[in-house]
Amino acid sequence: MKAYEELMGHQRQTEALGQVAGRLGWDQETMMPRGAAEQRGEEMAAMEAVLHARRTAPQVGEWLAVLEGAELDEVQAAQVGHIQRNFTRARKVPAALASKLAQVTSVAQGKWAAARAEDDFKAFAPVLAEVVQLRQEEGAAIADGGDAYDALLQDYEPGATAAELEQMFGALRPRLVALREKVLAQSEPANVRGPFDEAIQMKLSRQIAKVFGYDMRMGRVDKAVHPFSSGSGNDVRITTRTDPEDPFNCLYSTIHEVGHAAYEQGIDKAYLLTPLGRGVSMGVHESQSRIYENQLGRSRAFCGWLFGQMRQAFGDIGVADEDAFYAAVNRVKRGYIRTEADEVQYNLHVLLRFDLEREMIAGRLAPEDLEEAWNARFEADFGYAVDRPSNGCLQDVHWSVGLFGYFATYTLGNVYAGCLNQALRVAVPDLEAQLERGDLEQATAWLREALQQHGGRYAPRDTVARACGFEPSEGPLLDYIDAKFGALYGL
Repeated sequence: MKAYEELMGHQRQTEALGQVAGRLGWDQETMMPRGAAEQRGEEMAAMEAVLHARRTAPQVGEWLAVLEGAELDEVQAAQVGHIQRNFTRARKVPAALASKLAQVTSVAQGKWAAARAEDDFKAFAPVLAEVVQLRQEEGAAIADGGDAYDALLQDYEPGATAAELEQMFGALRPRLVALREKVLAQSEPANVRGPFDEAIQMKLSRQIAKVFGYDMRMGRVDKAVHPFSSGSGNDVRITTRTDPEDPFNCLYSTIHEVGHAAYEQGIDKAYLLTPLGRGVSMGVHESQSRIYENQLGRSRAFCGWLFGQMRQAFGDIGVADEDAFYAAVNRVKRGYIRTEADEVQYNLHVLLRFDLEREMIAGRLAPEDLEEAWNARFEADFGYAVDRPSNGCLQDVHWSVGLFGYFATYTLGNVYAGCLNQALRVAVPDLEAQLERGDLEQATAWLREALQQHGGRYAPRDTVARACGFEPSEGPLLDYIDAKFGALYGL
């Protein structure tokens, strides 16, 4: 097994360097001075060049050749399978292209943030076009004659295809649209009333993070323009954002990111700094953030407990009781922002992005025409016009950093979360009583044991199927949403 040991030793260092690169990205979003953007781009490019060289090193190919057909146990075979897939992919991408992508996307992120602040899509369009062109080149290189978008999709959801996702999304759309129309025809429930001190919001969000099992000894909570989770193993950090008029933006962004972070913290420590030591896909990752945020965090039982915490922290918040608070947390209303969307409308936001990014990668939509295409599609889907770019095509960071193929995993994660919620309620029959006490210990322990601990050991869909005891489909999610919002709005 000398070849295996040497391969894993090499891989461990590569994984460690990848974590360092990730920390540079975290710093760029939270602490880095604005004037350092160009230099940070060079630093990220240098790190990517080192990582690309390690991933494509001839030695890796030699070790893999020796191990082909070797007798490996399940874990060893899974480790080698990940390394083989990444090696094959990396070898198809020229080193200069990988480095250029890291440099351009680092700079583009800063330009996106500035354009978003100024509501100026034209200022962002040129660098977006550069990012799209580079990702088209990368997708074509990986696809080797196949579909470039499917090739990029493998970075986020191995084994998935756009055609399969399109079929699933097509099954979701009719029931979601029908429910949305029924709900919006009803009177809108009262919302909480502020202002809500932002320092208190951050304090409460850290408390709630701990309630959901986030280990602060190996993590931290900071503020960023776009909330995210970063890292794995023993250093997993999250960010959130605050709005003095909307405390739910902060609290539920925190719970969402804790779902991601808890997944990384919950992976078997034997897999630390190996390919199995991180979440297996972004769809599975999103299943954790969504079940934490929605099926648990926005449940009637947990909202009853959270209402008491909000009253203690802020005093009078403008709603009279737990039921009114629950209705406020789950309000369905018109809006532009995906991250602030309710469960009924959220996936419609995702489907818009999925379709537009496929058009850009295919070359059927020029990046400079994105704003016009976005606005037309949004008005067709939601029935009203986008008022400004920061509420439209500039609201998400993803395309600036080259994450084409990522958006689809949000809805796939919601589908997985619906299945996991069904299985969780069978496994923990008194879950509602526990949530009423703000007790998430058994729920998060079940998720950790059934899914999180395995990291990348199994294929994404298999990971969810093993946890649930059945093959995942969109049915449980749709049934959950119909039942919840039908009851809330008296349908």
